[in-house]
Amino acid sequence: MQKQTFKQLEEEIYFETLENGLTVYILPKPDFNKTFATFTTKYGSIDDHFKPLGEDEFTRVPDGIAHFLEHKMFEKEDGDVFQKFSMQGASANAFTSFTRTAYLFSSTDQVTKNLETLIDFVQAPYFTEETVEKEKGIIGQEITMYDDNADWRLYFGAIQNMFHHHPVRVDIAGTVESISHITKDHLYQCYHTFYHPSNMSVFIVGPVDPEEYMEFVRANQASKTFDPPQQIERKFDNEPEHVKVAHNELNMEVQVSKCMVGIKSIEKNISGDELLRKELSINTAFEVLFGKTSDYYTDLYDRGLIDDHFSFDFTQEQNFGFGLLGGNTPDPVKLAAEIKEILLKEAQNPTITEKKIDGVKKKNIGGFLRSLNSPEFIANQFTRYAFNDMDLFNAVPTLETLTVEDIHTALKDFIKEDRITSFFIVPKSGGENE
Repeated sequence: MQKQTFKQLEEEIYFETLENGLTVYILPKPDFNKTFATFTTKYGSIDDHFKPLGEDEFTRVPDGIAHFLEHKMFEKEDGDVFQKFSMQGASANAFTSFTRTAYLFSSTDQVTKNLETLIDFVQAPYFTEETVEKEKGIIGQEITMYDDNADWRLYFGAIQNMFHHHPVRVDIAGTVESISHITKDHLYQCYHTFYHPSNMSVFIVGPVDPEEYMEFVRANQASKTFDPPQQIERKFDNEPEHVKVAHNELNMEVQVSKCMVGIKSIEKNISGDELLRKELSINTAFEVLFGKTSDYYTDLYDRGLIDDHFSFDFTQEQNFGFGLLGGNTPDPVKLAAEIKEILLKEAQNPTITEKKIDGVKKKNIGGFLRSLNSPEFIANQFTRYAFNDMDLFNAVPTLETLTVEDIHTALKDFIKEDRITSFFIVPKSGGENE
């Protein structure tokens, strides 16, 4: 077992890669009352084209299968795993993102028993055609519910505008049509390919003894048999640098229009410190330009083009990335034009100064340090960073070293006119139905 110390944050993390390839991280927090643990696989909704374990040819599986598999993992021959966690005093959950699927629990007692339950149920798949068919109706209702959510449609509408082929453009849950094609054989195929310990990690944070818990996981894994680790081969179609469409909109039952401006990142195979620095640079730039104390935000707000729901974010993963800015507005055309003008102007003739950056850096560092009081934040973010060869606890040192030149360069490389798109949700009374 190895240990890494982050003196500035007064944190120590213990980690080990077991013989079967599973990586285990333990962050002791003696002052915490609650222990939080995640068991995560580097497998998300975008992993729809790959070579199944032991096969030579690539296969493409139905959209939404990673999310479908996450749902089915909780159902076993002898009952529902949620009930077991509940009886053991734990709160359990799971989620699927574009790039990973995580299973988790939190509890104040019976931690080792709950940890055993977490690891064991994820490593014991049980699917039947009957239960798969039943689940299609349940997830179909979930998909329909999100179809009626204007903010969700706005988010994915902007992403679909940006990407021509990349599977990030597909809703994480898939569609009612796509999930209708999922079989138990699909689920087992995806499970055996992506749920191998070498593609997964366990993260434990709380008032725990690192040696005791590491030995517990070691013993648990040593009692099981796994195939030898194999490199997973994923395949993604070539993606043009420009956006698919410059604009699109949708009529829905909303009281006020919504506008989202998307900027497509063209980075490929980016990871580690390079990815961390880019993500922090763009998000810092967005905060300087559009944060609630900025001149641009104040001007847009005073003119009634935005309200308190205006938001922005930049996400970069290893083979896709995008920025999103927007919210409610009475004039989506005007707001989209204003945001685009600001972005293009700042990319070519930046007004961002060292003083403005320093203020945002201090604010973001303070927010990050406060987040370290949340075991949920640490566990979820640490795993996402680790899968991208980044270190969560390097976020603060990296933020501290960002310069105005870093920000200017990042914006200039990122903001290009043919990589910007807009998507609107407008009231049905305001135009033709879709």
